[in-house]
Amino acid sequence: MLGRVTTRSWSPSAGLVALVWVLLAAAVLWLVLTDEAAARLMAGVAAVALALLAAQGTFGRPRLAADPDGLTVRSLFGSRRYPWSSVGRVRVVRTRRFGRETPVLEIDVVRGEHEHLLVLTRLDLGGEPDDVADELVALRGAENG
Repeated sequence: MLGRVTTRSWSPSAGLVALVWVLLAAAVLWLVLTDEAAARLMAGVAAVALALLAAQGTFGRPRLAADPDGLTVRSLFGSRRYPWSSVGRVRVVRTRRFGRETPVLEIDVVRGEHEHLLVLTRLDLGGEPDDVADELVALRGAENG
């Protein structure tokens, strides 16, 4: 239950972001120390990918925020604000991959004349998508009712 809390936010866990920074340092070290062209290419690709993930996890916080006025979704390149009136369905979709069921939070939003589907994973949210969906629905319901 939300109680008196009317603003919530979700971000990747700090431990996960720190791990990505450590892996980035290892990839850069690999890139600097290797002499083989194929290894340098792999290390370079890994370093770029890890740099983007580390930057997103560090500077794109919080990934999702909800308040009485709506949702804010943040990425590495900025944030988008969606008032509750433009937020449609909030649901958790489960898919099976590698023998495991993976839940993702899907949020339908309308921006101008365009519909968008926001897809956030457990890694994006730092928590269970089911719990986040329940809080979003309760917060939106409390503000509309």
